[in-house]
Amino acid sequence: QVQLVESGGGLVQPGGSLRVSCVTAGIIFNITTMAWHRQAPGKQRELVAAITRRSNTNYADSVKGRFTISRDNAKNTVLLQMNKLKPEDTAVYYCNTKVGARDYWGQGTQVTVSS
Repeated sequence: QVQLVESGGGLVQPGGSLRVSCVTAGIIFNITTMAWHRQAPGKQRELVAAITRRSNTNYADSVKGRFTISRDNAKNTVLLQMNKLKPEDTAVYYCNTKVGARDYWGQGTQVTVSS
């Protein structure tokens, strides 16, 4: 059974930093591409960042230079370090992977950027 469990969200002031984590189970983590998506109120879910099994990464233009995705294969964990946060980064952040043709999602963690 595939499980993705996010943690680390919270409230942070503009310009601040936050790190969210996703611990996985039920997948062969070290060969699986992992991704972070986010969904703000009233908006569609969007891809934030992804990392391949070889640690190649890609980012949404809106977060390039501010966010860093990384993976710890020993801990079956994918991380998203978010720096220089802006109010428009406020959203629920979801961990995501695909096994075969099926997408799997975590429950999400709320990130709120506000003064």
